[in-house]
Amino acid sequence: MKKSIRVTLLVENTAFGRDLRAEHGLAFWIESGSHRILFDTGQSAEVLFHNADCLGIDLSTVDAVILSHGHYDHAGGLRAVLTQGDGVDLFLHPRALAQRYSRGEDGSVDEIGIAGSPNRKELRDQVRSLTWTSECTPILDGISVTGNVPRVTDYEDTGGDFFLDEDCQLPDPIDDDQAVYFDTAKGTVVLLGCAHSGVVNTLRHIRNQTDNKTIVAVLGGTHLVTASEERMGKTVEALKEFDLGLLAPVHCTGPRAQARIASEFPGVWEPTHVGSLFEFQNPGRRA
Repeated sequence: MKKSIRVTLLVENTAFGRDLRAEHGLAFWIESGSHRILFDTGQSAEVLFHNADCLGIDLSTVDAVILSHGHYDHAGGLRAVLTQGDGVDLFLHPRALAQRYSRGEDGSVDEIGIAGSPNRKELRDQVRSLTWTSECTPILDGISVTGNVPRVTDYEDTGGDFFLDEDCQLPDPIDDDQAVYFDTAKGTVVLLGCAHSGVVNTLRHIRNQTDNKTIVAVLGGTHLVTASEERMGKTVEALKEFDLGLLAPVHCTGPRAQARIASEFPGVWEPTHVGSLFEFQNPGRRA
């Protein structure tokens, strides 16, 4: 009999109790049978490993690491994690290693790519296997990553001023943005990194890839922190089309969007922070 899939939030912007630490970043620990997967690695190895230790999670047992995209707050603990255990399978989009920059409202420019700017050879030397995920790619135990997400809606964008050059002349489409999804007894569960492709675009893409199976739960970053009222309204209406049972936005969602989602999805929205644990029954088991 198949076991459940357990998802623990290891890194997030908020944390409560048990000496857990918060930081601007994201990391999910996924347990499926005997397999252990880390989806994103937070902003820093220090916070990632500290929270894992507090939660009784042994990062040396990790089988695979998936990166949602190549930003520092999702890949800061990558190098440290890759030194764990007997070998790790790494899954990331081929554009994730690009140099990235963001421009603030005051005109300041910050480098926001993966710390240390690793190249392909360095990564290959550090892992058991390296898989580039420009398309939907299976990982382990029915868990998959989307690869490129088609940008279809006319109201979703990357969510900020992102660039591929320090002079901020080349806009960054963040086309390495991807999400994780897996099947459960009730339908598909989706884990978002930042949804720079747009949360609605991402969910529709996943539904298309799963023969229109019901999406029952969405967890992760939605990058609605800078969303206009128009985008926010259209996003809420589109999310209602999915008839979700669980909506747990975190990280880059932003307090204003959190409040809107909480009011629009009573009984579905769930406050989520470091240490939050979700358990989903595998297909073939009763709820």
